[in-house]
Amino acid sequence: MGASHRLRSSITPSPSFVGTLWLLSVVMTAHACPKICHCTDRNGVVVQCTSRNLENIPANLPKDTVVLLLSSNRIRNIPKETFTDLHRLRELDLSHNVIESVEDGAFQGISESLRTLDLSNNHLSSLPKDTFAKLHARVRLSHNPWHCECSLQEVLRELRLDPETVNEVSCSTSVQEEYVGQPVIQVLDSGINFCNFHHKTTDVAMFVAMFCWFSMVTAYIIYYIKHNQEDSRRHMEYLKSLPSTSRISKDYDTASSVF
Repeated sequence: MGASHRLRSSITPSPSFVGTLWLLSVVMTAHACPKICHCTDRNGVVVQCTSRNLENIPANLPKDTVVLLLSSNRIRNIPKETFTDLHRLRELDLSHNVIESVEDGAFQGISESLRTLDLSNNHLSSLPKDTFAKLHARVRLSHNPWHCECSLQEVLRELRLDPETVNEVSCSTSVQEEYVGQPVIQVLDSGINFCNFHHKTTDVAMFVAMFCWFSMVTAYIIYYIKHNQEDSRRHMEYLKSLPSTSRISKDYDTASSVF
């Protein structure tokens, strides 16, 4: 009995040992590196995922990542809260992908820590209004097919664009054709306000819609009047075609005298 108790005691791990294992698992999880990437520890983890043919941002990135390099892949979309657990992230490189959309809240959780964000050489034409809300990072947006209109102007209003590439952020298309091919910042600095143009366009559209509605109502009223006039004319012709009362009375008197 005593020997069996001693055997079970020797097999059962002590609380301190269990605590050590738990701590090690936490540390290993925090530093786990995606298999397709390469990680190095330099006062924080640098995650190198460049040119790995990735279509999505790897999940379960090390929580103490300070640099995340994802350039030259096939990433199309940046989902909401993708980096929310990477509170120490300072540099994020997403250049040379095929990114077409960035969801609102994509950079939530890293807006305070991030210092450099590279979205250059992608397929972006527009962004949600609050994409870069509270972001302090210097941002590269060059070499994207931007559509210059009100929402892009609002996105850029509070953004810190990288000064070295700011003139490479150009209008690929625009609500005003004459600005196609021009740097967005130069257009805005010249005093152009795409939001005013948007409001004018909206006002014109509303005027056209109201005019069309008024024309339809007028056409219906004219049709209704003409239709009623035609019915009245037919009714009058029908009444005229009926025998008059005097003629009927005479015919009746004639018939009475015969009998």
